[in-house]
Amino acid sequence: MTISEVAREYDITADTLRYYERIGLLSPVRRNSSGIRDYSEADCRTVSFVKCMRSAGIQIDALTQYMNLLREGDETRQARKRILTEQRDMIVQRLSEMQKTLDILNRKIDGYDKMLVYEQEIKG
Repeated sequence: MTISEVAREYDITADTLRYYERIGLLSPVRRNSSGIRDYSEADCRTVSFVKCMRSAGIQIDALTQYMNLLREGDETRQARKRILTEQRDMIVQRLSEMQKTLDILNRKIDGYDKMLVYEQEIKG
């Protein structure tokens, strides 16, 4: 796939794909005889993984470190697991904080609903 096809498929800009390649989130993508990037299925799986992780708020530094370790091979499994565990724990914390905020918002909205119903009953 070309960079524009990958960008369209994964709803990400071509500039972002180039940036991810430049900083090491993506391995250098093979180029065709015209010098145009030619993304393989494996490249696309990596793009999908990186996009998912970034969408969840995984830090670029942690993700870059993870991807570099992944390319180093099996002997880095423990280090990769540590990075993923740390990032998961951070997401769990953010989810907890977001749930507290959601609970507060729901209580506030319920309060307004009750006030609005009461106002409607009074107006008759």
